[in-house]
Amino acid sequence: MSNEAPPRSQSRPQPGPTVRAPYRNASPRHSRRLPAYVYWRRRVIAVAAALTLLLVSYYGVTLGFALSNPSYGVSLQARLAEWGRLHGLGGFVTWGETEYNRLHPAAVGGAPSKNSIPTVPSVVISKGSSPLPVPANLKTPAAVPLAHEGVWYPAGRLTASGKAAVYTTFIRPDAVHTSYVVGVAWMDTKILSGQLYSGSTIPGGGPFPFTAPISAPASKTLVAAFNAGFRMSDANGGYFTNNKMIIPLRPGAASVIVYKDGTMDVGEWGRDFHMTPNVASVRQNLNLIVDAGKPVAGLANPNAIAWGKTLGGTFNVFRSGLGITADGALVYVGGPGLSISDLADTLVRAGAVRAMELDINTDWVQYTTYSGPIGTPINGANGTNLLPSMVGNPGRFFANWWVRDFFVMSLRPQYQ
Repeated sequence: MSNEAPPRSQSRPQPGPTVRAPYRNASPRHSRRLPAYVYWRRRVIAVAAALTLLLVSYYGVTLGFALSNPSYGVSLQARLAEWGRLHGLGGFVTWGETEYNRLHPAAVGGAPSKNSIPTVPSVVISKGSSPLPVPANLKTPAAVPLAHEGVWYPAGRLTASGKAAVYTTFIRPDAVHTSYVVGVAWMDTKILSGQLYSGSTIPGGGPFPFTAPISAPASKTLVAAFNAGFRMSDANGGYFTNNKMIIPLRPGAASVIVYKDGTMDVGEWGRDFHMTPNVASVRQNLNLIVDAGKPVAGLANPNAIAWGKTLGGTFNVFRSGLGITADGALVYVGGPGLSISDLADTLVRAGAVRAMELDINTDWVQYTTYSGPIGTPINGANGTNLLPSMVGNPGRFFANWWVRDFFVMSLRPQYQ
């Protein structure tokens, strides 16, 4: 019998598969599935994230476009505000503007800086009377008048016989905010023919024969151009032009009416004038601020919204207004440091018997006169703003991107 050990096997036995014990009381098929509400929550979060990304992308792109778009204003602040109003943020914009002006009130006292006073125009006119008599010089509400304050000087293109159709001056708005000056323009409506131009987007509903830009042929007799009123969503009024009722006219609203012969008037719709076949256009904006030759009641009421909730009426900001005198001349007032009461007072000083507020804020208040030989096309290079503080380029009315409506004053045929 041998004592040798038996030979070892050449291969080791392989372990069998590991068998895990099933979870107690759990079905193998659904052992790792979460409750249904978890999956619904994940889907909602994913959809919300996608919508948020799209919304942020949209607002980001449109905001970037607005901040680089000159039609939205000169300053970044104005462009941001315009973008906000166009995208449903008007209430927030108004609140922001109100808070800013509350925290940055107009300066009290002091004297105007030299660069805020307009240069006296060096226009030589021919002797003899004009169709409408030039008004008497304005008396400043400040204690001591500045040199040339309230004195009328001819501005812009002259008639073929050398008569001035526009006279301009400047004046302090009140006896308190004496470091500000506002501009005043007087227009002879016997010499000048008026026309309302729509902007590229305001009021909408075009195209119209008279839409920005001012054409080269129309510029041959151009004398002045100036801003119209608020955006129509804030104007509390209507708009009629080129035989189209773009927005229904509101009875009682302050209105600039332009007749087909170029005559212009300012008054209350439904009382001072009505729709007739001779009406070319009507532009409404809020309610009258001057009536029967004096400021209307309630202008100083901080809770009044008849003259626009935007910034209210008591903030001293850049404002503009248009009035009609007893003999039919038009007077325009525009500039900084104006409450709506100051605006009305200045229009009355300039002879207005009825007047209304036009647009407000620095970027939108602009009155420009234009020079050059009659019959020669001109552009913004021929323009001079009523005040140095008016930031709008005189060429904006010649740009097809200009979005806001405006008025144009041109020489009548017999004066060309």
